[in-house]
This record gives sequence, structure tokens and C-alpha cells, in this order.
Amino acid sequence: MNVEHEVELLKEEIKRLGKPGDDGLVAVSFGELFNDDKCANLFEALVGTLRAAKRKKIIKYDGELLLQGVHDNVQIKLMAVD
Repeated sequence: MNVEHEVELLKEEIKRLGKPGDDGLVAVSFGELFNDDKCANLFEALVGTLRAAKRKKIIKYDGELLLQGVHDNVQIKLMAVD
């Protein structure tokens, strides 16, 4: 699967699992995304897809590398819903 396609899938999954925050942006916690069965089957390397989407400024989250357990409460925000 190519990166562009995985980023598009990631956007859809954030919309499916996330909720709009006070700033109007849809957000989901890393733990919820990581532990979702559909996401586990879709993404071979979720952390790599998140980093690629962050570099493209499609999503925003604090930190560089997210680790399951340690960063479960980190909010991943979708910057634009198209």
C-alpha cells in the first residue's frame, strides 16, 4: 500500500472514531486509534502512517514518536475535514 493511500484511510478512521473538540477539529486519542480492531487490520505500521500524515500537516499531535501504553492519551487532531 502506498503512503498517500494509507494517509487517506487514516483520515477516514479519525473521522469515524473521533469527536469534534472545542476548536472544531476532529480528534481521537492514540490509544483509541491503536486499539481499534479495524485500524489494526488496515494499517501495517500505524505509527509510520501517523508520522507521514503529520509531516504533510494533515494531522497534529504533541511529540514525535507515539508508543502504545505511554502515549495512549495523546490527542491526534485532523487539521481539515474534506
